[in-house]
Amino acid sequence: MTTLKDIAAYTGVSPTTVSNVIHGRAGRVSPETVSRIEDAIRELGYVPNMSARALVSRSSRVIAFVNHVAVRRDSDLQENPFSAAMIGIIESVLRAEGYYLMVRTVESAEELLSFLRNWNVDGLFLTGVFRDDFFESLTSLSMPMVFIDSYARLPGVCNVGLDDFGGSYLATQHLIEAGHQRIAFTSARVRDGGVLQERFLGYKSALQKNGIPFDKKLVFEYEFDLESCRACASALSKAEGLTAVVSSADIMAIGIMTGLRELGLRIPEDISIVGFDDLSFSQMVTPPLTTIHQDMQQKGRDAVGFMMQLLSGERVTSPEITLPCQLVERGSVKRCG
Repeated sequence: MTTLKDIAAYTGVSPTTVSNVIHGRAGRVSPETVSRIEDAIRELGYVPNMSARALVSRSSRVIAFVNHVAVRRDSDLQENPFSAAMIGIIESVLRAEGYYLMVRTVESAEELLSFLRNWNVDGLFLTGVFRDDFFESLTSLSMPMVFIDSYARLPGVCNVGLDDFGGSYLATQHLIEAGHQRIAFTSARVRDGGVLQERFLGYKSALQKNGIPFDKKLVFEYEFDLESCRACASALSKAEGLTAVVSSADIMAIGIMTGLRELGLRIPEDISIVGFDDLSFSQMVTPPLTTIHQDMQQKGRDAVGFMMQLLSGERVTSPEITLPCQLVERGSVKRCG
């Protein structure tokens, strides 16, 4: 492996001069020497030793994406298309900034603190943060942190989120305007102070403002895996008078569509459905899924933007970004009457 000393010998300059050029401190080095060193780096295939650089700079150039959303033992975080897409976007933007992304799922505050003792990371992106013991453990950390889709607030911590309430309101309002009255809400377990609660409240608000009584028997909480969605579809098929569904996520909506078709029900002729997120595969199913679009690319860019500001020591004057939603009409909703 080519070393810094090899570059120095090859170009006839000191190792210090080579180091200054590599680390962007070439102010006193002539342009001709800089060019000669850069040519040597390319010709000899020099790759910087990141571990050594981290020891000198005290920066690992590694940011951790920490997920505190419980996953099943027989699955992993990146099986969820939403999580996988968000991780991919953040990694791409971070890479352009010269940083690396480490992904970790933790179940407890103790596991997070153990992770941080064993890995030198410069900052944390955190998802699945609620006001609980895990949240309390974050108050003792003194490193750059950016929450993604959290409704728990912590001084000095930025958050990039979405108008979850408004998006779910739009979905429900769209079904009501299409003539539906018996509308179900499907979701994973709704926890206080989280994204799913906001989407549930948006659903309830739209019903109320249109004079439709809320019926708790039309709220169905199941997990997002296919077998759970099939069980949810079976329960929906037995709900009296049901004609439409607002789902809290595209992945669940599409799983329910699969289950309903297996039961002999047609979409949207028998049951209409609206998803949430506008993941790419929502356009690939039959019929294409009407859904609530969120700009995941922008969410990822905003999260990394916050992180870069925090790492540079720049004061963040507006630490909260709430992105808007919009309805995307496709083919999974039938107009009644």
